[in-house]
Amino acid sequence: MIGLIQRVLSAHVEVDREIVGRIGRGVLALIGVERGDGEKEAERLLERILGYRIFEDAEGRMNLSLLHAGLALLLVPQFTLAADTRKGTRASFTPAAPPAQAEALFAQLLSMAHLSCETQSGRFGADMQVHLINDGPVTFWLQARPVS
Repeated sequence: MIGLIQRVLSAHVEVDREIVGRIGRGVLALIGVERGDGEKEAERLLERILGYRIFEDAEGRMNLSLLHAGLALLLVPQFTLAADTRKGTRASFTPAAPPAQAEALFAQLLSMAHLSCETQSGRFGADMQVHLINDGPVTFWLQARPVS
C-alpha cells in the first residue's frame, strides 16, 4: 500500500462541484492499493501516516507527528500511485489492486483512521478535484509492502 503524504495548511476534495471532504492544517494522504495488499499493510501504512514526524516542534525541527500535533487527515484514493512507470511513456496499472479489493482496503483504512484523529476523505472511484495549500512544501512517499 502506498501513501503520498503532504503537509498542508488546508485541503479539500470536490466531486461534481460538491465538497466531500475538508480539513484545515494537517496531512493530505493520497492512497494507492497494490495487488497483494491486505489488512496488515493497511494497518502499517496508517501507523506510518499518523506517526510520521513532519510538523515542527518549538525548536523548528520536524519532530511532531500528525497525532502529536493534534491535526487532521484527508485520505484520497488514487489508484495511479500503484502504476508501473519503469518503461516507456505510458503507465501500466498491472500492479494496482482490482477495484473491489482496493475499495475495501481504502474503506478499512478510513475506518481505522477515524478512531485516531479527525479524518475526512475523497470518494473512491469518483472524478475528484483536490485542492490544497501545501505547507513547506513537505511531501513524503510511504509504502507498506505485502508480507511474502
